[in-house]
Order: sequence, then structure tokens, then C-alpha cells
Amino acid sequence: MQNPDTQNRLAVSVNEAVRMSGMGRTKLYESLSNGDLPSFKIGTRRLIRITALDAWLSSFEAKDEADAA
Repeated sequence: MQNPDTQNRLAVSVNEAVRMSGMGRTKLYESLSNGDLPSFKIGTRRLIRITALDAWLSSFEAKDEADAA
């Protein structure tokens, strides 16, 4: 999932998370607001850990596999 711009970073901005995940901004913000995708703020900047983004995306994959079974 990581690209050369983020491979050494531990967290990314919401805009970067949208770009990296391929998800829509609305879905990402919805998941942030309901707590499905953890994030944190430093000053006014909201950041998402890359590990949290990966786990969030994996949850969709697991749900899809469970629905298919």
C-alpha cells in the first residue's frame, strides 16, 4: 500500500489517506467520525497511522470474505 512518498512515514494526512486507499473522502471521514478508523490530532492537523489505515482496509476485505461464505 505504501508508495515512495510515504514508505518511511508512520502517519499521513487525511488527504494522503484518501489517495493511498483509493476510498472516497466521504467514506473516510464517515469512518473517522464513527471511530472505525482511528486518528489523532497534532495542533490542527489530523493524522492517520499507516497501520490503522491498513487495518481499516483489511476490515473491508474480511467483511467481504465473510459475506461470500
